[in-house]
Amino acid sequence: MEVVALIVVGLVGLILGAAGTWSYANSQNNKRRLEAEEAVARLAAEAEANARQTEEQARENALQIEREANKMAERRRRELEREEDRLQKRREDIDNRVERLDQREQQINKRQSRIDKRFTEIEELHAQRVSELQRIAEMTSEEAREQLLHVVEEEARQDMARKIREVDAELKATADERARDIISLAVQRLASEHVSEISVSVVTLPSEEMKGRIIGRNGRNIRAFEQATGVDVVVDDTPEAVTISSFNPIRREIAKRTLAKLVLDGRIHPARIEKLVEDARKEVERTIKDEGERAMYEVGVPGLHPELVKLVGQLKFRTSYGQNQHAHAIETANIAGIIAAELGADVQIAKMGGLLHDIGKAVDHEVEGTHSAIGAELAKRYNAPDRVVNCIASHHHEVEQECVEAAIVEAADAISGARPGARRESLEAYIKRVKALEDLAKGFEGVEQSYALQAGREVRIIVRPEEIDDLATLKLARDISRKIEESMQYPGQIKVQVIRETRATDYAR
Repeated sequence: MEVVALIVVGLVGLILGAAGTWSYANSQNNKRRLEAEEAVARLAAEAEANARQTEEQARENALQIEREANKMAERRRRELEREEDRLQKRREDIDNRVERLDQREQQINKRQSRIDKRFTEIEELHAQRVSELQRIAEMTSEEAREQLLHVVEEEARQDMARKIREVDAELKATADERARDIISLAVQRLASEHVSEISVSVVTLPSEEMKGRIIGRNGRNIRAFEQATGVDVVVDDTPEAVTISSFNPIRREIAKRTLAKLVLDGRIHPARIEKLVEDARKEVERTIKDEGERAMYEVGVPGLHPELVKLVGQLKFRTSYGQNQHAHAIETANIAGIIAAELGADVQIAKMGGLLHDIGKAVDHEVEGTHSAIGAELAKRYNAPDRVVNCIASHHHEVEQECVEAAIVEAADAISGARPGARRESLEAYIKRVKALEDLAKGFEGVEQSYALQAGREVRIIVRPEEIDDLATLKLARDISRKIEESMQYPGQIKVQVIRETRATDYAR
């Protein structure tokens, strides 16, 4: 029983504790609810007050905007009124101006009518005067005009010729003086030897017996030699000498060296000939390479393509009018470099153009075309600068000169070829060239006589004065110069001098 009582008492205690806890919690919830309701009421009051304040502020802002808009509209209205007044005044001014222009136009029309009337009267007076002048002079106006134009033309031509002569004389005086200074400086600083080396095609023999050994039994030695070298061997009556003939200077040089070694050695047979020809070919190739490199370093133009160096070396065995082209190329490059330095041009381009300007002659016997065009194509193929290509292509005026270095190379080439002792030609070729020069000048209309002077470096032309006037002499000199450039081959340059002389003779009795 006691246990039951204790359990009952415990349950009652628990129920009473739970009831107390619930009652306390309920009171706390009621208190929080009241506080929340008070906070909501307070926030609602504040929100209503803020709303009323915002509404009043918005109403005031709207009123302020309305007042400003009214002020702006009033200001704009006043501006429009002023603009309208200004436009009205402008319109009135324009109307007044139009009215004045109308009045001015009427006055001009009246004046124009008076001018037209006056012009008609002047034309009538002019016609009467012309008619009277024609009656007095017994010439029509066309005849008088033609005669007057003829007189004026003659005077103008004489004045023009005199002025051209004055300008030419002035230009020549200054240009010749400057050119002489530059050229004399270039030649003096170069001071190279006279070029007289030529390709030798005659091989001397120790005795006449050697000719038979060169020919061999039934001609087998000479046939083997000609086949191996590609040249013709002429064995004639010339004592103790044989002649080697070939258009290719390299082959001729190889044949010359081979034959000299055969003569020196004494053992002449086909197998020996083939071996010595191969040795001579390698020796000539080494010589070509060495000469090309020597020219390149002597001139001071490094970095050339090996093929261009080889072509320069081949010029060692090429001559023109007796002038060795290898030495001519070096001399031209040095002169061009000196002139370029004096004129402020590109010295390296001028030197390279001068060194390579005749490389076409190294292969012109193998390729169709002029040596200038061939050389320019070779230089372009081996990546030479464009200005160097133009120097090569234009040094005989086959194409237009595009840079000052091209003109310098042309001048250096002429100096090297035209200086005393540089070139020589046979008597027969010289006479033929001089006669062709005189005949070319005589082929022009109005030419009476022509004379080639100074070994063909100058041609003097005497014209008929009744057919050629002073102005026409200048044109004739230019035309003959161009004709010579186009149709003749010659070293250096040729001076063309046209002489017109009128002589009047009378006798006092």
